[in-house]
Amino acid sequence: MSVQLRGKAAADEVYERLSKKITQLQQQGESLNLAVVAVTGDPASAYYVQAKRRIASRLGIGFQLHEFSAECQEEELINCIRGLNEDRSIHGIMLELPLPIHVSTKRITNTISPNKDVDGVTETNQLALFTGSPDSLLPATPQACIRLAQFYGYSLEGRNVTLVGRGRTVGMPLFHLLQRENATVTVCHSRTLDLARHLSRADLIFVAIGASGIITREMTHESMVIIDAGMNELEDGTITGDVDSSIGEHIAAFSPTPGGVGPLTTAILFENIWKAFEKQSSANRRLDHVQ
Repeated sequence: MSVQLRGKAAADEVYERLSKKITQLQQQGESLNLAVVAVTGDPASAYYVQAKRRIASRLGIGFQLHEFSAECQEEELINCIRGLNEDRSIHGIMLELPLPIHVSTKRITNTISPNKDVDGVTETNQLALFTGSPDSLLPATPQACIRLAQFYGYSLEGRNVTLVGRGRTVGMPLFHLLQRENATVTVCHSRTLDLARHLSRADLIFVAIGASGIITREMTHESMVIIDAGMNELEDGTITGDVDSSIGEHIAAFSPTPGGVGPLTTAILFENIWKAFEKQSSANRRLDHVQ
């Protein structure tokens, strides 16, 4: 029977460290504050907003929701974000996606200050994945994939890793983070021929392609470790990853969906708020010294 790599224990460690830091900050008379910008109309987005509100409350993080109608114009969103950029009391900005089709997601996300971009979606923070900047704010899901493997004792250095998926949100950022860990990475995607052959040589597999059941039992071997970042909703409402659920008994370890990468991703989002706070505090001290 393979090991299930569940994210809750790893997430709890992140929350515990973060909670201690926030308590110390509050004892100094300061606070940590998050602003969420959302457009109404998407049930999933509404659910995630409330989930973030609950976690923020539990951690002692201030929470602001700036909500717009589905008919809103780009300039409304941009003006809101610009105001939050200038507000020193706001340390993290999250933009709930998807946005309405008449709104440019690229333009809106790039309005967010890179120092407050806790989702790591701005072009500046995306570029930092290429340059290896150590203090940039990076996307949470790719970070969670790597840290989940490490939490359960799976080293990446020198290991043969196959990454299935090259999307802008998870796959490509994860590729660059795996390189930082000195893994030997093969990238597969929707046009890869003979996916099973590439998987057969892998010590670890990271999957983020957005296609339920793309990794099947026939493609696996008994020493395989799979981190599944896929999230798919089936016709009956069931949430599943990219890996066929039947393979669990035939490999060494895997992350289940739900319950694997997801909980740790959320924790790292909130960890990014603290990192953003530190970046801004340092920048503000320099600015105040100059003035």
